[in-house]
Amino acid sequence: MMDITVENFETEVIAASAQVPVLVDFWAPWCGPCKTLGPVLEQLEVEYAGRFKLAKINSDEQQQIAAMFGIRSIPTCYLMINGQPVDGFAGAQSAGQIRAFLDKHLPSAEELAGQEQEEAAQQALAEGDTDAALERLQHAVATDPANDEARFDYVRLLLQLGREDDAKVAFAPVIAKAAAVQRLGALKVWLDAIDSVAVAAYPAGVEAEFDAKITANRRDFDTRFARARWLMVQQRWTDALDELLEILMRDKGWSEGAARKAYVAILDIIEPPKPKVADGQIPPEDPTVASYRRRLSSVVLS
Repeated sequence: MMDITVENFETEVIAASAQVPVLVDFWAPWCGPCKTLGPVLEQLEVEYAGRFKLAKINSDEQQQIAAMFGIRSIPTCYLMINGQPVDGFAGAQSAGQIRAFLDKHLPSAEELAGQEQEEAAQQALAEGDTDAALERLQHAVATDPANDEARFDYVRLLLQLGREDDAKVAFAPVIAKAAAVQRLGALKVWLDAIDSVAVAAYPAGVEAEFDAKITANRRDFDTRFARARWLMVQQRWTDALDELLEILMRDKGWSEGAARKAYVAILDIIEPPKPKVADGQIPPEDPTVASYRRRLSSVVLS
């Protein structure tokens, strides 16, 4: 619980709500219902164990803030997320009513645990500890199977490490969603490329064969696409993008857009996690991804 004043409102409510939802309780010492509601809110803050933060504002002493929220009666509560009020209620409420209110907007304990594990995994990756990152991501997926972002990162890391069978097992529960969720679809494109290369059983020196066929016929799109898939399996991402771009420059819609779909999938695969920034700011885009996005736009719009 935090007592809020004009001096700390920006930091403890607006900025803080970008990290965790903040429940703002407007009250006054003379208000009978406030005395009933206050202990209930404080107990729920403990019960929810970090899923929200309680901020109390004495509306008599902090009339500027109360006026900003248009407070007409107390107690009145507003839930702040990302610096904005998303919902609220007025009057004393039972613990059950407040739980129902909170549960509409707050991440579940499982989702919160999954998010924490995912953040820890990204930190481990930044430190070069792939074993710890895998463990964290596996736990995030197990804790919250619906966390598609954690699953994407988990399957991607398994594939980056060459653990293709483990990646297929981890991807299986969401394969039906691949057509609707772009990043999951990107993983399927990568897995399909791996399967296609395994079936073709390309010999050593196949790259020279690809090059010879393409030199003989610049519009041999089947060979270009096969080469791009082979490059994907080698994790030579920019080389694969360049090959797909050669197809797109000559035939944007080739094979029902297969080259464009693979190109977009690679951009999703190679894009690193975006760093956290202050609310309202746009995180910087990876320069390689940004460059290849511009090239794709140039080709598609030409």
